[in-house]
Amino acid sequence: MAILLALASAVLYGAADFLGGFASKRASTLSVLVLSQLVSVATVLAALCVFPRATVHEIDLVWGAGAGLIGGAGLVLFYRGLATGTMSVFAPITGVAAIAVPVLVGLFDGERPRPTPLLGIVLAAVSVVCVSVAVVPRGADGRRSNRAAISGRELATALAAGVAFGCFYVAIKHASPTAGLWPLFAARGMSVVAYAIVAAATGRTLRASRAVLPIIAWTGVVDMLANICFLLALDRGMLSLVGTLASLYPAATVVLARIVLRERLGAVQGVGLGMAMVAVGLMSVG
Repeated sequence: MAILLALASAVLYGAADFLGGFASKRASTLSVLVLSQLVSVATVLAALCVFPRATVHEIDLVWGAGAGLIGGAGLVLFYRGLATGTMSVFAPITGVAAIAVPVLVGLFDGERPRPTPLLGIVLAAVSVVCVSVAVVPRGADGRRSNRAAISGRELATALAAGVAFGCFYVAIKHASPTAGLWPLFAARGMSVVAYAIVAAATGRTLRASRAVLPIIAWTGVVDMLANICFLLALDRGMLSLVGTLASLYPAATVVLARIVLRERLGAVQGVGLGMAMVAVGLMSVG
């Protein structure tokens, strides 16, 4: 059941990321974040009415709020990257970085994984280089050459977003299973407050056109459903395995980007994506 829930969270995360990135091309990143997160809060409140009563303590809400802050920062970086860059390149890099965090935290805490997960981390680093390279036409003769698919700044943004997502996984895992969905409520509530403060301090508007509002709303609903599946999976499985499977979300984002936006990948990028998936699988072992 943990595996199925984790895979469901990956599909939902990928769909939410695509919708959020799509909306961010048509509205400001901050407005997409605030409005979608408000919908997420409403979604988790509705879910709390369905799930059994939970025993929640202050520390659970603290972990949830902390997860919301770091995850919210990751979403800011992620949506900006999706809005300005190539989804099918940006998303996989964040996924690799996201899964590396729980593995490294486990090592620091004294876990002794077999060499296979360590090999996965090395392979992940190589995959980042490959997925960041595209083969494109150059010059009047149409000859093709390799160049970076995203800039160094975009690569750094993708890695930072992935690390933030990985830290979200670790933080939310520290909340007690008896707390139910309340840590997610604390996480989304804290991120909404943080975004609202930023908007007020910078004087940015949170308005979005009517055409993009449904996309933003679905982003919030799907994202919270993904978080619920992830939290339920954590209650039933190991962080390393659940976090790894959830970090397969770029696959859904890439598929949607190819279908809707018709983004295409070069051969080297395709190899890089394959290596990233293999790396995620290797890091889930042991």
